[in-house]
Amino acid sequence: MIPEREFEILVEAALHKIPRRFLKKMKNVAVVVEQEPSAHLLHSSGVRRGGSLLGLYQGRPLTHRSVSDSFVMPDRIIIFQGPHERMAASKLELRRMVEDTVWHEVAHYFGLDERRVRSAERRRRA
Repeated sequence: MIPEREFEILVEAALHKIPRRFLKKMKNVAVVVEQEPSAHLLHSSGVRRGGSLLGLYQGRPLTHRSVSDSFVMPDRIIIFQGPHERMAASKLELRRMVEDTVWHEVAHYFGLDERRVRSAERRRRA
């Protein structure tokens, strides 16, 4: 297990790998690190027993917002440290997994549903 600050640095570095044209459009969104998803989050996210959750986007996707939206709480992208560390076989793999998770959750912020995010991930890896 690495120190939380070291994991936060991995998340920050992953955010910096998002193309600038997208980062400039990200408004009112907090990216946070938590150790583990709660049982409630796992259940509400449809994660089956024994499954895991690496990250979660909570909010209203950019594609569903309007100019009349004002004074709303920030959206949140949560990256869970514990599941990443348990799944990664090395620090290099941990870094890559964090990058993939951050990219995945940012894609949800921009309005891609799970099917479209998975399709984009396959194209991104090819």
